[in-house]
Amino acid sequence: MEKPILFDPEQGSIEDFKKTHGVEQIFDTFESQLRELYLIRNPRFRFSPYTEGEWQDFLHEYLSGEVMEQKGFWFYFPWNKNFVHYLPEDEHLEVRTARNRNIITSSEQDILYNSTLAFLGLSVGSHAVLTLVMMGIGKRIYIADPDTISASNLNRIRADVADIGLNKCDFILRKIYQINPYLEIMAYREGAHKDNLVAFLNEPSRAQILIEEVDNLEIKIRSRLAARACGMPVVMATDNGDNVIVDVERYDIDNDLELFNGAIGPVTIEEFEKFSPHELPRLATKIAGPRLITGRMQDSLLEVGKTIYSWPQMGNAATLAGVALSYLVKRILLGGSAPSGKYEVNLDAIFDPGYHTSYGTEQRDIQLNNFLKTINLDV
Repeated sequence: MEKPILFDPEQGSIEDFKKTHGVEQIFDTFESQLRELYLIRNPRFRFSPYTEGEWQDFLHEYLSGEVMEQKGFWFYFPWNKNFVHYLPEDEHLEVRTARNRNIITSSEQDILYNSTLAFLGLSVGSHAVLTLVMMGIGKRIYIADPDTISASNLNRIRADVADIGLNKCDFILRKIYQINPYLEIMAYREGAHKDNLVAFLNEPSRAQILIEEVDNLEIKIRSRLAARACGMPVVMATDNGDNVIVDVERYDIDNDLELFNGAIGPVTIEEFEKFSPHELPRLATKIAGPRLITGRMQDSLLEVGKTIYSWPQMGNAATLAGVALSYLVKRILLGGSAPSGKYEVNLDAIFDPGYHTSYGTEQRDIQLNNFLKTINLDV
């Protein structure tokens, strides 16, 4: 697996390492990072400037006779040939998460950082994992996705044309390693399937939460069966026009909870395998929550394979999904209340002045009933 290479001074000099590995760019902002660490540990200097002498005293004590180049750790990133100087892990985390205080306390940050998270699907899921890593949540991260970045992904994944063709696992691990090279990442580039799901969720240590964002209905079902078997909560966000539908399944609290909070009934994997392909779109609609689907999304779904190639997914909704999922992951890890259920994050309901009028409600009901009738779905 692609991962950063830690420079070991016992194996030779930095100059030798640079030549051996073909380093192209060096990023040494260690003194800047260290100065920020000094200010974070001395908040009184926010309103009372420190003297150069005070900073030099801190620097002298920190270096303890060594030169700056020898402190901290150097990581080489093979994918871009960058050689980067980092603070030690604890100090790197301290600086990176300083602006979390005290929305997240120090003790809470320790809990969040030392967590283990599993991510299935890295389109919408990419926003969840990147947001969580930015927040300093998740020391051990398991990711799975067999797909590659395509041109049509660029409206909702923070990639560019140069990333087209890159496996989504590689795309994400490169991003998060550069944020924090001390992370422990396990990548399943072949994706998750019935033969590896249990291992994916449990090895080398059991994930505390599954963030599920795959399109494949079989994997959606199988992953929940595996999560329920080991008492693992599952969270999922479905982009819905400009909005998001969020599912929380607390198998850690209720091991008898039906899959998808009962949205498809007590369907077994054996029954699912007997479904005809024509049944799958209706099943997916049931899982998403047909009465929550926005009007434009309803219209678009009816045009798939006719005037549009696939169902629409927007960059703002994918980003919003990452926000909602990171909120839930943080809340669950810290023991906050996050009951099982289906929830709607609806920006239209907040900002559209006509949304809650009797006319607006009536028009949405008429359109929804026509949509459900068209797809022959009675809910």
